[in-house]
Amino acid sequence: MKIAVYPGSFDPITYGHLDIIQRGAKVFDKIIVATLVNSAKNPLFSTDERTGMVREAVRGIQDCEIEVDHFDGLLVDYVKRRQANVILRGLRAISDFEYELQIASVNRIISDEVETLFFMSNNKHSFISSSMVKEIARYGAETKELVPDFVAQMLREKFGHTKTR
Repeated sequence: MKIAVYPGSFDPITYGHLDIIQRGAKVFDKIIVATLVNSAKNPLFSTDERTGMVREAVRGIQDCEIEVDHFDGLLVDYVKRRQANVILRGLRAISDFEYELQIASVNRIISDEVETLFFMSNNKHSFISSSMVKEIARYGAETKELVPDFVAQMLREKFGHTKTR
């Protein structure tokens, strides 16, 4: 069985994330979408909220088994604990590549049994980042073109916006 782990903060999950998951589902038998618990970050949504958003967002994907989980600690340790050997990552731009290359190289030093597979973002989603989505939502602008409707609603509630523009 080919198992990949797709890690991220998913604060919130975007259509860009979902594109990577859907495309990965055509390659792997199982994808574990793992929400990172990172004490160095100050996420807008709690771990439970982020994990719940991911679970709801991936519900319709049927090309492979999708499991949603969360983890704390080293990604490589989590990947091995889950009996996977591939880390699935998306690349939007050159700046992503530099950062992701560093992380993949360090992960390879920690464990040469774990590979990182990069998917280039669909051009339609290459500009989307969770940070940008939060910034737009903070000022009450509509985010439904960037995230699933239920996530857009959660963002409106989080920022105290009851109406869309």
